[in-house]
Amino acid sequence: MTDYRSVADAVAEEIRTGRLRPGDRLPPQRRFARQHGIADSTAARVYRELARRGLTVGEVGRGTFVRAVPPAAAPALTEPAGSRVDLELNYPAVPGQAALLADGLGALLRPDALAEALRPTGAAGPPAVREAAADLLARGGWRPDPARVLFAGNGRQAVAAAVTALVPPGARLGVEELTYPVVKAVAARLGVTLVPLAMDEDGLLPRAVEEAHRAGPLSAVYVQPTLHNPLSLTMPRERAERLAEVLLRLGIPAIEDAVWAFLRDELPPLASLAPERTVLVDSLSKRVAPGLTLGFVVAPGPVAGDIAAALRSGGWGPGRFALEAAARWQRDGIVEQLVRAKQREAAARQEIAARHLGAFAVRGDPRSYHCWWRLPRPWRADTFVAAAARHGIAVAPAAAFTVGGHHAPNAVRLGLASPSADDLSRALATLAGLARSAPDDLIAS
Repeated sequence: MTDYRSVADAVAEEIRTGRLRPGDRLPPQRRFARQHGIADSTAARVYRELARRGLTVGEVGRGTFVRAVPPAAAPALTEPAGSRVDLELNYPAVPGQAALLADGLGALLRPDALAEALRPTGAAGPPAVREAAADLLARGGWRPDPARVLFAGNGRQAVAAAVTALVPPGARLGVEELTYPVVKAVAARLGVTLVPLAMDEDGLLPRAVEEAHRAGPLSAVYVQPTLHNPLSLTMPRERAERLAEVLLRLGIPAIEDAVWAFLRDELPPLASLAPERTVLVDSLSKRVAPGLTLGFVVAPGPVAGDIAAALRSGGWGPGRFALEAAARWQRDGIVEQLVRAKQREAAARQEIAARHLGAFAVRGDPRSYHCWWRLPRPWRADTFVAAAARHGIAVAPAAAFTVGGHHAPNAVRLGLASPSADDLSRALATLAGLARSAPDDLIAS
């Protein structure tokens, strides 16, 4: 008589080697029994054993499926090598997210709907998807004109297309003196000169835009008015109005990066104050999930054609499946559920950060997934990053966000989204201990 455990071991090996992949459906138990020459009762025990090991999941009315391999256990925070607690990358997720998204995809997986979703599409997308995208991007009483919405494969491609369309090679793009690192890479590839613009506690200084433009014309300004990365600050309404006035008076277009703005969706964007001068870019990666991403561009009429052309020539267009999935998630209220859950989770993680780092010079909006830590003396950012890495913790130094030869503050950015809450708490406790220690002693140990 065949032992059910040996059959389960054989199936587990197929899963381990990839011959059976996550999402594959196992045959009905009677067919499985015939295929393996075992009794129906033995097949039932095999299926129960696979489920007990966490290798499969049964869905009522649909069958038994191979599940995604669970993540490896997190390392001890004193272990320097191998896997790490990642406070560098910053992708928020909430409990039940995958199940919620899977439920929303059910109708899209019907053969007729799937056939439509797998057809190619352009940057403009279908009209119904543009309407759904306009609803998704709406905030603070502002809703974009659906006719002005374009789509990219992801948010980085949306930024690249906007820079390509607005800033010729060799021309000048104004950016906040601490800015999103991807913009630095995009500018380098396109031959664009980045001009750092001064900031204060309220964000980008409008007078810095005027001064830089007088020194040499700016083709555009890239700005993050809401939950700035890395500083976690939000531009007050009065500052945004003053910046909009300067942009309009000088005729300078703005590229507004709104990727984190869903966490402050009570606030209208800069695009609501200078709609004819602002290209708004956003994406699904933070709001929904990074694995099935989609970029959005709200483009003023005069530059919409140039941005669409940049998306085509760069190969940065969207996938139709992602468009249809996003539209369905939006219409079904799933995006709204995820946004509210992630807003609550961001607040909870900021409370964890405040509990461990409250004695230090840390800035973090209660609704943000990242915070900015000005390190205590005698720590330098580079030695602190190295010491954190020795404890299996990755953090981002200020130098990653500085522009050109601009002096990097003695600070690090902490992304709070990626680890579990327990791992985050332990990591921040470890970093707080590091900050109270002598750098030379720690690095030498």
